[in-house]
Amino acid sequence: MNTAPITADRDVAYHTQLDTQLVEAVGDIKLLGLTSWPAALQAPFLASVARGQPVLPQVDYPKLDFGDTRQALAKISDRCDPSHPLGQYVQRSAQSWDLAAGLLESLGTAAVDGYSVQLYGAPEQPLPGHGPSTREAARHFIQIAQELDHELLAPEEQVPVSATALMLQLQSDLDAFFESRIIQVQLDPDLISKAAAGPTRIRLRTSARFSAYDRAQLFHHEALVHSLTALNGREQPHLPSLALSSPRVTATQEGLATFAEQITGSIDIERLKRISLRTEAIAMAREGADFIQVFRYFCDAGQNHEESFASAQRVFRGVPTVGGAAFTKDTVYLRGLVSVHTFFRHMLAEDRLQICRWLFAGKMSLTDAIEFAPLFEEGILRPPRWLPHWVSRANGLAGMLAFSLFANRIRMDQLAAE
Repeated sequence: MNTAPITADRDVAYHTQLDTQLVEAVGDIKLLGLTSWPAALQAPFLASVARGQPVLPQVDYPKLDFGDTRQALAKISDRCDPSHPLGQYVQRSAQSWDLAAGLLESLGTAAVDGYSVQLYGAPEQPLPGHGPSTREAARHFIQIAQELDHELLAPEEQVPVSATALMLQLQSDLDAFFESRIIQVQLDPDLISKAAAGPTRIRLRTSARFSAYDRAQLFHHEALVHSLTALNGREQPHLPSLALSSPRVTATQEGLATFAEQITGSIDIERLKRISLRTEAIAMAREGADFIQVFRYFCDAGQNHEESFASAQRVFRGVPTVGGAAFTKDTVYLRGLVSVHTFFRHMLAEDRLQICRWLFAGKMSLTDAIEFAPLFEEGILRPPRWLPHWVSRANGLAGMLAFSLFANRIRMDQLAAE
């Protein structure tokens, strides 16, 4: 009698139970929420800048103890079978959440920097294929953006849009895509960043002004990657954690979202510049620049005071404002973009483009998507219920990737020499 399927079912049920325990254990680990600054810090700092005597912001972080949570995560990790793809996934996830808990227990100290690097990497980390570092890539995009003439922008690209107008436009876009009200767009006066996305809600800062590109960026980046993968993850019967933003999938999530902007023509050079400036600012802070110096760096790069404060606080989330440490999450945008772009081209070359679609079935890493392939094929994991149009149209995606593969063979330095 062949008992292999029964054994497989038992393995799936066993790790489903562990994954469910994982979801229950990490409910209080709100990494970005607990590291973010209160909005009330902005006005006093900008007032000190206006007086010509800027004062370093002082952030009071809560004293947190995740001892019980970390013990639970250790037990879950120890019980996983790393030879099974589900076991390996749950074990990696548990270890990632443990690092996040350690980071939160260290809030307000330079130790956050070390945890952050383990979770998100550092500016000096090389890009895939032993390429240049993330910081070198950032400087490349900053230089190109600075060399471009802003007068090249079309008139409609220079007209700012209010948060209220964008809310109405984006809500219409989302309702049309999902054919119902699945995601609600709301205004939030206390939001420091211009926008934030959850599974069923996108918030816009009430006072923010948005560019013509922001509508498409929010639609393709926030809604159709971050929110959509969470919604699809909720459809998974065996891995409920695929609906969670696990720290270990951040690089893939942000890379996939930024790649979505790129492949839909929704990303502009100013957006690449903003991402790149944050990477350079993180490197500066780790080298000793304090909050005031990083704030001035963003100002000198063309951001207004409010934007510069918001950008600088992202760099100093959880760490002392005196310099020497940073919260390195924003390095994942460029590195993730290159990694995802490389991954898609590699899957095309191997005739495995289906795996790229499975990336949207929940919040997973690139490695997870490959290792989960047999589970998708066997029906243990469900394919994504919702897919962005650019992914579902396989022929169009393959065409763009095929051209990219060929274009990489052209040597720009040789063209310049002709």
